[in-house]
Amino acid sequence: MTTAHRHDRTHAHAATADHAPPGHEWEFLEIALRELLIEKRVLTAAAIQARIDAVEGATPIQGSRVVARAWVDPAYKARLLADGNAAVAELGYGFDGPKLVALENTPARHHMVVCTLCSCYPKPLLGLSPAWYKSREYRSRAVSEPRAVLAEFGTVLPEDVELRVVDSTADCRYLIIPLRPVGTEGWTETRLVDLVTRDSMIGVAPARTPQTDHGTDV
Repeated sequence: MTTAHRHDRTHAHAATADHAPPGHEWEFLEIALRELLIEKRVLTAAAIQARIDAVEGATPIQGSRVVARAWVDPAYKARLLADGNAAVAELGYGFDGPKLVALENTPARHHMVVCTLCSCYPKPLLGLSPAWYKSREYRSRAVSEPRAVLAEFGTVLPEDVELRVVDSTADCRYLIIPLRPVGTEGWTETRLVDLVTRDSMIGVAPARTPQTDHGTDV
């Protein structure tokens, strides 16, 4: 197993605006910073709220569409692997700020994503991160015993498959391109989208397998 650690200890996280009175120090800081940006006309209240709405409204379907395109279009997959930010922008998905790195799972190599310090996650593509991804147990065990963690998700890798655990940071987010399921030859991109799950794009599970006797796309 190869574990990639490139964690920046100065994570920058945008706080969600809340009309309730702040109860934590970071909430006071968020309000002060937000009001200062508005006062200095760096951003407008509407722009800030639109960004919050976009993050909260994102779902894994955006990432599923990116993966499905990569499965059917080798040239697009090459662009995605070379420059994730530019490639997802081709499909109309903005990913500003952090670098987006796409990693392809193969029969010989499997990637799994963790954020060991907190919960850095590609929200514009996958929506809000699941509770287990943010848990202290996952963040520690994904590094110390990743195969055991995968097994708990029902993913048992053969011993000869290399497992790489990649550490998401404030400056870098990861999107896993899972193995395309066997038996999907001839499927359209639209149909393939349904096989790409959130967990498969984090690397803790494979993509869904097609139903038996599924027929053929035309």
